[in-house]
Amino acid sequence: MAIGALNPPQTSNAAHEALIEFPDNRLLIDLCGEYDRNLAEIEKKLSVQILRRGNQLAVLGEDEMRRQAVDVLQSLYSRLEAGRQVEPGDIDRELRMSPAEPDASTGTQLEMFRGGKVEIKTRKKMIEPRTDAQKAYVQSLFENELAFGIGPAGTGKTYLAVAVGVNMFINGLVDKIILSRPAVEAGEKLGFLPGAMEDKVDPYMQPLYDALNDFLPSKQLAKLREEKTVEIAPLAFMRGRTLSNAFVVLDEAQNATTMQMKMFLTRLGEGSRMVITGDRTQIDLPRGTASGLADAERLLKSIPNISFNYFTSKDVVRHPLVAAIIEAYESDAGPV
Repeated sequence: MAIGALNPPQTSNAAHEALIEFPDNRLLIDLCGEYDRNLAEIEKKLSVQILRRGNQLAVLGEDEMRRQAVDVLQSLYSRLEAGRQVEPGDIDRELRMSPAEPDASTGTQLEMFRGGKVEIKTRKKMIEPRTDAQKAYVQSLFENELAFGIGPAGTGKTYLAVAVGVNMFINGLVDKIILSRPAVEAGEKLGFLPGAMEDKVDPYMQPLYDALNDFLPSKQLAKLREEKTVEIAPLAFMRGRTLSNAFVVLDEAQNATTMQMKMFLTRLGEGSRMVITGDRTQIDLPRGTASGLADAERLLKSIPNISFNYFTSKDVVRHPLVAAIIEAYESDAGPV
């Protein structure tokens, strides 16, 4: 049943109440969640009260918050009608995202950005941006041959880039996926690691493996890696290569030197897309060594068809404490 079957919210000015009727009581149970935990989450975030009355929900609160809660509830119910589940991340996304309105000014040719929701299809799951900044970032990845994602940890810079890469690969837009990052120790001297070269660099590459495992079945991923269709390699291994018809991601780019960054950027070949992600506050290079990410940002910002996308602590989609920790460090004026 379409969302249009929902009765328009009835508002009582005296009680600051909006009443929404849901046709399918089974879907309403899923919408509320176990022990009404979904309703509790919306109540907490928007400072409203939600009461269940049969197949209706009454939303009480200040006008703006009440209207937003109604929009969130209707959007989540539409998701259930489409046969999708409602998970905590879906509630978080609906609470963060601005109301969807088609924007003719963007000039995008991609159908997926003409409507409201944006979904990135991979082999294992559907990925949806959870903030407006994430949505703009995903759009830039599809529209630009070279894109930068700059911001704090936990904002989905690498995760979304890998998701877009997998989507382009399974749709035949690129022939291979290449993921790279500098093998720089985060303030610790790890010494000489045992094993072959792959064993030595694997710990540095683990976040990239984790992302790929989220999007591709393990057997398929193992086969693609064996065929070199999916590659994960340290930045130093990129020298001398021309990366054609590939989706290429450089993660933790703040730890690339200026020369390494120039080397990597000039690997871009015909039919390829390149994404550079980094966090300017987590540079692990030796003292006095300039970050290649900062230089690239300064030198390339005026070049057409290169996009720069920025994230803040408001875009953190990990545990809520991560955003609070980032804000605390950003506001500290003391010595680092």
